[in-house]
Amino acid sequence: MSDMTGAHFLNERGRELKAAGDIAGAEAAYRAAFGVAPEWSIPAYNLGLLFKYESRWQESLEWNQKAAALDPDDEAAWWNLGIAATALGRWVDARMAWQRCGMADPGGDDPPDYRFGRVPVRLDPEGDGEVVWASRLDPARARLISIPLPTSPFRWGDVVLNDGAAEGHRTVNGRDVPVFNVLQRLVPSTIRTFVVELATTDRSAVDALEDIARDMGGAAEHWGLTTRIMCRDCSYGRPHEHAGAGERPAHDHCGLVAPSREAAQAMLDRWMASCDAADLVTWYELEEASEAEPR
Repeated sequence: MSDMTGAHFLNERGRELKAAGDIAGAEAAYRAAFGVAPEWSIPAYNLGLLFKYESRWQESLEWNQKAAALDPDDEAAWWNLGIAATALGRWVDARMAWQRCGMADPGGDDPPDYRFGRVPVRLDPEGDGEVVWASRLDPARARLISIPLPTSPFRWGDVVLNDGAAEGHRTVNGRDVPVFNVLQRLVPSTIRTFVVELATTDRSAVDALEDIARDMGGAAEHWGLTTRIMCRDCSYGRPHEHAGAGERPAHDHCGLVAPSREAAQAMLDRWMASCDAADLVTWYELEEASEAEPR
């Protein structure tokens, strides 16, 4: 016979320890709670959740499987199971989880592509918290379609693992769009990133560079025009009044992505030749920023 009073006490103790940052203590408490009440799904769910945020994916998968087996109607357990399965490339398990969350399987080869459209994702939730646009492939994966700032370890085209809970929102065409936190990079992009310092801020010239890069198999983005500085509270959907809200950074740098340095040079050459307002100061590959020289 289970000791539900003891299990509730231990489970609550686990929550307190987790909130205090004692991950090992929280894990031990949750395991003890499950040990005295193995038919209760909540400690199993909490272990799966704990391991998700520790990126211990195999353990997260196993404990969410236990939680879902004990409470098949617990959508949160199925969702976290799907995230863990996606991190591990367990596509059969991931597809089953998404189906249990009410999403029809899109069919086709693994991994699945649900074609959910564009979504904003937060790249470094515990750090700079940069939010960029991505193409959402399935509930837990997205491919970056914005060019992250030079300070970011992420790159255009990366496939990332995202959490399932909305953390703030952005408004697009009068519609609120949820922001999802990135948990880790799944598939790194193979395309290269360059920084272009423009000598012009003419919007038509910027648009021309973006069009040319896209036509030639890459992308370009003027960070000074697309980036807004927000405090953490505003970014997470808790807006308030403060000085500098919504300011844009004062620089004229563009991100440029191309398959090779030669391709990037060809994009810039075509831009300079075809656009009267085109002008630049220098450009360099992002990974070689410390050795950048004018070109």
